[in-house]
Parts: sequence; structure tokens; C-alpha cells
Amino acid sequence: MQFLEVGQFSPTDTIWVLVGAVLVFFMQAGFAMVETGFTRAKNAGNIIMKNLMDFAIGTLIFWILGYGLMFGSDAAGGDLGGFIGVPDLFLRGNYDGVFGAFSGSTHLIFQTVFCATAATIVSGAMAERTKFASYLMYSFIISAVIYPVSGHWIWGGGWLAQLGFHDFAGSTAVHMVGGVAALVGAKILGPRIGKYGKDGKPRAILGHSVTLGALGVFILWFCWFGFNGASTVCATGDDALRSMGDIFVTTNMAAASATLVTLIITWVRYGKPDVSMTLNGSLAGLVAITAGCDLVSPAGAFAIGIIAAFVVVFGIEFVDKKLKIDDPVGAIGVHAMCGASGTILTGLFAVNDGLFYTGRADFLGIQLLGVVVVIAWVAVTMIIIFNAIKATMGLRVSEQEEIAGLDIEEHGLMSAYADFMPAVSGSSYGTEAPLPALAASDKVTRSEAVPVVHRYEKPVGSDVKITKIEIITRPSKLDDLKIAMNSVGISGMTVTNVLGHGLQKGSATFYRGVEMDVILLPKVKMEIVVSKVPVETVVDKAKEVLYTGKIGDGKIFVYDVEDVVKVRTGANGVSALQDED
Repeated sequence: MQFLEVGQFSPTDTIWVLVGAVLVFFMQAGFAMVETGFTRAKNAGNIIMKNLMDFAIGTLIFWILGYGLMFGSDAAGGDLGGFIGVPDLFLRGNYDGVFGAFSGSTHLIFQTVFCATAATIVSGAMAERTKFASYLMYSFIISAVIYPVSGHWIWGGGWLAQLGFHDFAGSTAVHMVGGVAALVGAKILGPRIGKYGKDGKPRAILGHSVTLGALGVFILWFCWFGFNGASTVCATGDDALRSMGDIFVTTNMAAASATLVTLIITWVRYGKPDVSMTLNGSLAGLVAITAGCDLVSPAGAFAIGIIAAFVVVFGIEFVDKKLKIDDPVGAIGVHAMCGASGTILTGLFAVNDGLFYTGRADFLGIQLLGVVVVIAWVAVTMIIIFNAIKATMGLRVSEQEEIAGLDIEEHGLMSAYADFMPAVSGSSYGTEAPLPALAASDKVTRSEAVPVVHRYEKPVGSDVKITKIEIITRPSKLDDLKIAMNSVGISGMTVTNVLGHGLQKGSATFYRGVEMDVILLPKVKMEIVVSKVPVETVVDKAKEVLYTGKIGDGKIFVYDVEDVVKVRTGANGVSALQDED
């Protein structure tokens, strides 16, 4: 190891690397939002917990073991045959100035956040059906051994680095490692219940919030400037400053072109631009450019983004439809396929050494070799690890637990959105949770309400008919409908948001390349009970305000009501509908 003299640390370089570390750390929030949004609400808390624990566990084990395996060397500066770094448990060695004009602790935190990124990629592909304890175990192993060993080959001075393999910020070292682990894990784990029909045809299982997914992508795009830009680990001198600007431009260029081309591809293939697939397209461009962002021109980055768009769309469809591997968030297509593609494309588009610029294929061959051996390393080791976990701890939750949702089954969480939506007491298969005790300030005293028991008497021979009218229509018509009902004397109504479709079932709709079997459209349902206002008046007024002549205007249902009971007073029949008492 070669150390800097005391006082030779660069404040600029140190701050730049630490800012990059903060940005890469914040990518955990981006991954958490993408994975949560692209999966169902009943598993949202479980997804968040996994992303949190990825970083916590990864931080500890990378400090204890992983960093040494990735960057450790002996007194002569050598490693163990170029294959693995010299173990340095609890990082007792001095790494000040070894990797730049900054302290060893600065390099440690920068590399820690990259390690955590590789581990968290696996979470999305195995979402909604993995045991939490088993997830913690394989996340631990990835951060402790799998990522550091291949990372040493590429970034720690190992044999691939000695051959001239180039992966500037981690298309292969980070993203492809996580993506291949995700591929192996999802294959061994098996698909979610209901994902494939008896004929083997995939079914769309919609994520619960495209808004969260989009927020995650924006966070990741923002943080990627630190992921790639700060990998210069230097911000001193004209060359470094010029390189930083170039990297920001190529990173953004590839992401933008991949996003646009993915939108166009899905628009042509599915009839409309697919939101979630386009969001995956943004990530695909970012992953693909990460290997060569420092070597390619803006035009090369533009081309890499275009290629990444095709890779991610057709890659996700191939995984879903041909391999029959259930990947809820597209992690395999984005990280494994685009990570590999971007690394190989660097061998084509690198300005100084790429095939398209020099006509020589030696650099391209080294890039291909690196991709193949890292895939082999991760695939073989993760097959062993996942099967070992499956045989001992068990890898998958039970069918009953998967149906109920991992939030309630793994964490005792009724709903990740408890303050925003009602949660059913207990799990979906029958247990009831006790009601929470009232605080003293919430308890009702006897002086505030005196219970009155009214004996119910079934009405006999009333001349006034009670009718319930149920109107289902477009949400956009709700305000007009309320005004119309008030205009004919209707003041009481119940309105709910519902989903449904008529006999026509709408036109074919796709989600992430899979045609959805049943298209449930958002509707509003208004329920009205009348006795004095003529039914014909209500129906005619509703028809008048709702009619457009197009499919989807809605339907009106009219029912006879046997009786109505007002709980507060015990009144029944027509009197229960009046507000005089």
C-alpha cells in the first residue's frame, strides 16, 4: 500500500466522495418506492422493511468482512492470486490515501453504499412471497461474500482489472450482480399465486401505486449523478472536473433516450404508452451507461440508451412469458440484462478503445469475458445459497400467508396505510384483532349519552312506498349528479368509489406487456332512498345529467325497500327517513 503524507488529503476530493456516498445511500429510498409501488398494498410494509434491513445488515457485514475481501492486501500490496482480497476483519488496517486523496473511512462509506445497492436489487424480483428471515440471510451472504469477491476482480485490483476490464461505476459489479442473484432467486422461489394460468399464460398482477413507483424512479435518476459522477473519487484538476461534467451528460443522455424509446416501443406494441414499463426504461438507460459513462461520447450514450430500451422491454417480456419467472418490478430486465448489455456496449462505444472507433475487438473481448465470468460466479454461488436456505429455513411463505399479505403475516402490520384507508380486522382468513382501548379523553361519560333501547316492530300495511335508487356512473359526473339530485329535493345520499365494467369489458389493456384479463374501471356509486320524492323524477333527472350517448354513461338500479330503521331513535318506516326528530 502507498500512503499519503499527513496533511495531503484533499478537502475537495473528500467532500465530493462523501456527497456521492450520501446520494448513493438515498438510492435505497428510490428502490423502496419503486418496489413498493409496483407491488400490492398488502406487502408494502414488508418491502420497506427489506430495503431498510439491506442497508443495515450490509453496513455491518461489509465493515466486518466484505471490505477486506474486496480491497484488502498484504504488506507488499498483493492479494490472494487476483481472486480475492486479503481478509481484514473489522477493518483494522490503515487505508488512508490508498484509493485517493482522502481517508480510509471515506472510502469505506462510499463502497458500503454501493454494496447495499447490489443487495437491495434482489428484493423486488422476489417480492410478495419470500420469508423475511430467509431474505435477511441471503442479503447477509451477498454483502459478505458474493459482491465483494467479484468486486475485487473489477475494482480491487483483481485479475479482471489486470486484464483491462472496465466497469466505471458498476453496471456489472453492482447491478448485474444483483440482477443475476434476483434471477436465480425468483426462479427457485417460483411465481406468485395466480401469476400464471393453467395454460401457462402470464396474468397481470397490478402494482398498487404507480405514483410511488414514479417517485422512486425520479429519486434514482437524481441519485445516479452521484452514483456515476462521484465514482471519479477525485474533484481536483482540470481533467477530473472535465470528466465529472462529461459523466453527468452521458448519464443523463442515456436515461433520457432510453425513456423516450421505451415509451415509443410500448405505444406501438400495446396500443398505449405503458407507464410502469417506461419507468423501467429510465432505469434501464441509467444501468446500461454506468459501465462506460466516463469513456463514451454523448452520441454513444444516446445509442446505449436506445439499445437499453429494447433490451428492457423485450427482456422483461422474455422473462415473464418464456422463462415463466415472476419478477414483479422488472429487476432482472433492468439490472441483469441492461447491466450486462451496458458493459458489453462499452467495448463498442468507448472513444479510445471501442470497436466502432478503433476497429479492434480486444477491448470488447475483455468486456465480454468479464460479463460471462461474473454471471457464472453469481449464478453458481446463489443457486447453492438459495437451495441451502430452501432446504433449511425455507424460502417461501405458505399459501395462506401469501394470500393474506406479508405485512400482517410477517410483521403484524394491519396495513401500511392505516391512517389513510380502513383495514380489515385480522387477516383475510378469519382471525379478529382486539379493538384498541380508548384513551381517557375519548371515553363517553353517562352524562353525555343515555342509551335508549327501542324494540323493533315490523311495519304493517303502510301506504307509502319506500324505494332505493342506485346509480353507477363515471367519477367525473359526480358533482353534476349531486347538484341534480339536490334540485329535485334529495338531500340524503351515500357515495362510494367502486371498480367495475359492463358486458363489453372495454378494449384490450396491457400492464408491463401482459394483457389484463378483466379491466375494472373506476366508477362512483350513489345510493338514495326515497319515499316522498317520486322515483320517476329521480330517475329522469339522473338520466338527463348523465347522458352522453357513449359507452360508460352508467346504470340506474331501482329496488323496493321493506323497511328502514333509524338507529338513534328507533323510528322505522317513512318516519326513519325524516330529520324532524
